[in-house]
Amino acid sequence: MVVASRIFVPEPAAASFRLAALVAALIGQGADVEVLTVRPAPQHGGQDGAPRTDDAETDAHIRRWPVLRDATGTVRGYVPYLSFDIPLFFRLLLCRRPDVVVVEPPPTTAFVVRVVCTLRRIPYVSYAPDVWSDAARGTPAPRVLVDAVAAVESWALRGARRVLAVSQQIAGRVEAMGVDHESLVVVNNGADTRTFTPDGPRTDEGRYFVYAGTTSEWQGADVFVDALRSVLTVAPDVRIVFIGQGSAWEGLQEQARDLPEGSVVFMDAVAPAEAAVWIRGALSSLVSLRPGLGYDFAFPTKVFAAAASGVPVVFAGVGPARDVVAGADLGYAVEYDEAAVAEAMTELATRETDREARTAERTRLSRWARRFGSIERSGEDAARAVLEVAARGRSVSEDRSGVSRLT
Repeated sequence: MVVASRIFVPEPAAASFRLAALVAALIGQGADVEVLTVRPAPQHGGQDGAPRTDDAETDAHIRRWPVLRDATGTVRGYVPYLSFDIPLFFRLLLCRRPDVVVVEPPPTTAFVVRVVCTLRRIPYVSYAPDVWSDAARGTPAPRVLVDAVAAVESWALRGARRVLAVSQQIAGRVEAMGVDHESLVVVNNGADTRTFTPDGPRTDEGRYFVYAGTTSEWQGADVFVDALRSVLTVAPDVRIVFIGQGSAWEGLQEQARDLPEGSVVFMDAVAPAEAAVWIRGALSSLVSLRPGLGYDFAFPTKVFAAAASGVPVVFAGVGPARDVVAGADLGYAVEYDEAAVAEAMTELATRETDREARTAERTRLSRWARRFGSIERSGEDAARAVLEVAARGRSVSEDRSGVSRLT
C-alpha cells in the first residue's frame, strides 16, 4: 500500500506523527508500505536528500522528492503544493500497483490521488484533519478561488472508500459535503505517549509557559504575548518560550519587542524528545485557536502532548479541544480574549502546590493522555480502516488475476 503526503517525519507536525503512527501500525500488521513524500526541510536534515535514520526506523519504503517551500520552510501555498502534486501524479501512475492509497491533504493532492486511482482502479483512503474550504472562506482569497477549493475538496473526499476524520465535528462537516456516512471513520489525533511522559529530563530554565508547535494566523498565538504584559506585573520572572515555526513567527517576534527583554524566547523547531524536555519543565502548555477563520473544528495535538507530559494546558479559543480541556480538567479553557488568558496564566504563575499534589496532577494528566490521546492507538484505529479497504481491493484483484497480495 502507498501513503501520499507532502509532509512526513522527521518534520515536526501533527500530520507527520499521525501518518508515522499509521505506517507503524500497518507494518505491524504485516503490510508492505511505501511512502511517497518530500525531502525534509534543511533544518530537519533534508539539505542533500540523503537517507535518514528516521526513514530506516519506520521500516517503510520512503520515497522522497524535492519540493518548493515558502519563506518559513513550510510546504504551503498553491505553487509549493503543485510542486509536490504534479510529480506525485507520475509517481503514483508508475509505481507497483498497491491495494490501497492513503492520502493526506491539501485537496490538490487528494485530487491527484483520485484521478490516478480512478485510472488504475485502486481504492483510496483520505484523511480529513480539517476542512480546507472552510478555512479558505476565512481568508481574503477571491470567491472564485474559494469555490474552486470547495469543489476540489468535496470531489476528492467523495471518491474515497474511507474518510478518516479526526473529530466528530469534522466528520459532520465532511458528511455535509456529500460524503457517505458509511465511509466515515473518526480517528482522533494523539501524542506519542512513549516520548511525552511526566518522567524524564526537564529544563532548568526558571519559570516559563511553553508554546510548542506551528504558529499561523488561524492559531492566533499572539493572544498569549498580549496577555503576558499583565502577567508580568504579578509574576515578573515568568517567560513564554515559543518552539516551532510558521507564518506568524516574525509577527510574534515583532510583537515581543514591546515587552521586557528576555520575557519571550523563540526557538526553532526541535525533535519531539527535546520538545518533551521543555514541556515537562513548563508551568503549562499554551494552545490557541482563533475563532472564525475556518478552523473552529480543529483539535490541536499540543493538548495531548501536554497532558501526556503531566502539564496543564491553557487553551484559548473555540472548538472541541476547549470542551475536552474543561471536561477532563486538563487545565484552563477560556475565551480567545487577552484578559481571560492573562487571568488563567496568572493563576498558574502564582498558585502554590506541594510536591505531592504536583506529582498527583502529573500522574492524572498522563493517565488520561495514555487512555484518550495516544497516537499509537490512533494509528492502530486508522490502520484497521485502511486494511479493511485493502482487503476489499485484494478481493477484486484476486478475481482478476487469481493472485493475492498485501501491498
